[in-house]
Amino acid sequence: MNLTAMNQTDSCQEYFCPERSVSLSVYVIQYVATAAVTLLTVCGNLLVIISVSHFKQLHTPANILILSLAVSDLLTGLFVIPFHLILLIETCWSSGLLMCSFFNFVTFLATSVSVNTVTQIAIDRFLALTYPFFYSEKISPTVMCIATLFNWMFSLLYNFTLLFVNGNFTAVCPGVCVYFIDGVSSLIDLLVVFLVPCTLIIILYTHVFVIVKKHVTAIRALQVHKSTSKNRVSDKSERKAAILLGILVFVFLLCLLPYYICSLVIPSNNTYYFYVRDVSVIFFYLNSTINPIIYALFYPWFQKSLKLIFTFKVFNKDSSLMNVM
Repeated sequence: MNLTAMNQTDSCQEYFCPERSVSLSVYVIQYVATAAVTLLTVCGNLLVIISVSHFKQLHTPANILILSLAVSDLLTGLFVIPFHLILLIETCWSSGLLMCSFFNFVTFLATSVSVNTVTQIAIDRFLALTYPFFYSEKISPTVMCIATLFNWMFSLLYNFTLLFVNGNFTAVCPGVCVYFIDGVSSLIDLLVVFLVPCTLIIILYTHVFVIVKKHVTAIRALQVHKSTSKNRVSDKSERKAAILLGILVFVFLLCLLPYYICSLVIPSNNTYYFYVRDVSVIFFYLNSTINPIIYALFYPWFQKSLKLIFTFKVFNKDSSLMNVM
């Protein structure tokens, strides 16, 4: 996923950088908006990373996945969003070949890690609700850390191979940051990064919400004794986590779809193909900005963490042991 993708048969020799066609005031507003979105994305995800990393009570398998997603979103905020928005404003790439290569790689990496992490979240909730005893015994924070590390290593190797090893990547057009990718590699990337994980996410979360509905119906129908109150609280916690993470997954898919719909529906030889695709990909990048807002609105532990961070209580002795749940 990136700025511009071309077949190797395409030519860019006639490309020239058009002059700015907007007024100075609009130009300034565009840069202010870019800076605001970048700052919000970086600061929001830094707060999530600090919260989950610092407070030991938040070192749970589900939160480790949220931490992984926040790191991916932080990379997007630092290296993808500002360059992409500046390119749309300036309509010309002026950062050179090396920066173009780095930008493309980070974009592909962040996208891959995000999609895989959201898939892991769906699997995590499915296991927690479908096999609760297996989940509580086998899925520890250490196990989830290993799974997360595997996700990052796989994404690094996969995208490095896709862009640099098989000769797909090239950037030779003056003023343009492009990547060339052949038809087979493009199809594989579509399957690995979009179709397979998104299909799995939808299937698993459909099953998760069916289970949640059954649990709610069963609890309402039965008289729950005091002896089972602990299990009831645990079940309620798992259901709530599934619903909250379901919001995160739904927003993610909603932001991801415009780019792939555009890529699949609009012919690549269409005059407006690259422009529409570059604009549609903004929705996916903005998901990195939206995620911390979701945590702030729906996650009580993040709200309490923010309060402790902004009041500087995190610098107190043993602050990592504070109750934030």
